[in-house]
Amino acid sequence: MPFKKLIEPLDDALKVNGLEAPNKLQQKVLSRIKGGSSLFIVAPKGSGKTMTLVISVIQKLKKAFEDAPRALIFVKDKQAALELEELFNTYKRCTDLRVYSAYDEHNIDTQRDEIYIGTDIVIATPKRLNKIFFLNGINLNQLQMCIVEDAEFLFRNENFAEVNRTPQSIGKCQYLIFTSHFDTRFERWRESFMYNAQMVKV
Repeated sequence: MPFKKLIEPLDDALKVNGLEAPNKLQQKVLSRIKGGSSLFIVAPKGSGKTMTLVISVIQKLKKAFEDAPRALIFVKDKQAALELEELFNTYKRCTDLRVYSAYDEHNIDTQRDEIYIGTDIVIATPKRLNKIFFLNGINLNQLQMCIVEDAEFLFRNENFAEVNRTPQSIGKCQYLIFTSHFDTRFERWRESFMYNAQMVKV
């Protein structure tokens, strides 16, 4: 069964890269994400979580719009940020969507200035995102999607506390948490900003 109702540039990019049909995970979650549901997506390594993330964000945002980001993706470190940015660049190639990575090893003033110029998708480590935010370097008022990739990293080095701060600064938003296992500490999010979230296990 082929992918259904994708924007043409994304559909073309998937086919060029040999992805003709959704895998098991994508069959279960793509339509729910498109419908706006907040989800805890629990699936093992190698199940296609990151590709599902990329497809979902490109499909929802479609094209560049104004200057403020509409998708924020938390990742564990610089390497994860750059790898995800490269994947986005592969599959958004025929769109004008703008992707920016913010991580701790780069000059924060430069990052703040470059984000201010305009971007649609920000990939960031939690600590760096919060530093940029408190420098008034990022506008989260237009955010539509807040995502965590490989969320197991949240429970190291105070990352969970750092990510907890973000929902306090944004309005209505879709939350997507991709993880290999559901940690009981996620229940705190169910009780606050993700109280209507569904859980999908593969």
